[in-house]
Amino acid sequence: MDVVTAKYVISSPSVDLCPKPDKPEYAFIGRSNVGKSSLINMITKNSSLAKTSNTPGKTQLINHFLINNEFYIVDLPGYGFAKVSQNTRAVWEKMIEGYIKERKSLVTVFVLIDSRHEPQKLDLEFLRKLGDWGVAFNMVFTKADKSTQREAAKHARQFIEAMKLEWEFIPRSFITSAVKFHGRKEILGYIKELNDQVAEAGSQIADS
Repeated sequence: MDVVTAKYVISSPSVDLCPKPDKPEYAFIGRSNVGKSSLINMITKNSSLAKTSNTPGKTQLINHFLINNEFYIVDLPGYGFAKVSQNTRAVWEKMIEGYIKERKSLVTVFVLIDSRHEPQKLDLEFLRKLGDWGVAFNMVFTKADKSTQREAAKHARQFIEAMKLEWEFIPRSFITSAVKFHGRKEILGYIKELNDQVAEAGSQIADS
C-alpha cells in the first residue's frame, strides 16, 4: 500500500468531538520530542502534514488525518508532556485516556520509543497502562539514523526483553528513521493488513 492522498481533517479537544467513527483509525503517541510528527510526515510522504517543532509539547489536541479516503492516522499529544502546569497536564491525560479507551474505530496504537536510549520506565509504564485498558498496540522505535544501526537494534532488543518480564505476548515492532524513510513500507504494509481484517470482519457482520 502507498499513500496517494493525505489531508488534515480536524483537531479535537475530546473524543466526542472527533470525526464520525466510520473508518479505521491508527493512533500515534510517544514521549514528547520522540519524533512523532516527523514519522507521520515520513509515512505519508507529506513534510507539512503534521506540525514539527524542536519544542516538546507542540501537539496538544487529537489530530485526525484522512489517508486515501480510507482510514485515519491520529496524532495524539505526548504522554511525557512538556513543561506545562499540572492543570494542563491533567486535561491532556484525560483527553488521551478518553480517546484511547472510548474510540470504537481505533484499531491499534503505535507507541513511539526513542531508539537512542535504553528502556525507559515512562515508556514501559505507558504500555502497561494500555494493557490494563485492553487496547491493542505496537512499538515503533524512532530516530534510528541518530545512532548506529547496531545501537538502535540493541536498544530495541533491550526494550523487548524488558517487556518479556511482564508480557506473555510481544506485539509487532518497527525500527524507523524519518530521515532515511526506514520502516515506512513495513508500517504501511501492517496498516493494510489490519485494514483488510477490519473490512473482512465488517462483511461477516453484514452477512450474519
